[in-house]
Amino acid sequence: MDEVEFDDFYTTSYARVVGQVYAMIGSRDEAEECVQEAFVRAWAHRRSLDRAGHPEAWVRTTAYRLAVSRWRRVVKGRRPADRALSSPTTTAAPTEAHVALVAALKQLPEAQRRALVLHHLADLPVHEVARETGVPEGTVKARLSRGRAALAALLTDTPPTTLPGGATHA
Repeated sequence: MDEVEFDDFYTTSYARVVGQVYAMIGSRDEAEECVQEAFVRAWAHRRSLDRAGHPEAWVRTTAYRLAVSRWRRVVKGRRPADRALSSPTTTAAPTEAHVALVAALKQLPEAQRRALVLHHLADLPVHEVARETGVPEGTVKARLSRGRAALAALLTDTPPTTLPGGATHA
């Protein structure tokens, strides 16, 4: 991939990848930083990246791994989150539905959340999600099914009703 192709790749995929990583980790600022770092690393490998090799998946996976590494360092060191020298960027206020979705996604297990984001927000087919996460397609399908059911329960406006015998129904 030459410089012009890389610039086009960056322009067309940056915002989409930031949105996907944000949905996976729950922090917009952290997602932007990790995606920027992933693109810096992709630039260094641009000659070996090509469109057929799924460069967007490479950047998304790298950004996600960077986010996980950062999180581990923060947890280990218990350092303050606001160590940046510059002030945080301002973005438009999220909608109520967006806030509810992100809050619900944060309550899901990481594997389900990642599968849902890659499949529904990144529009990857099940076999691509399986390839990117390194699990069988059946596992991805199970995570998607369980994740959707959990999201439906978390995002419903109707309180659960108690049925005879103590069972609940949403």
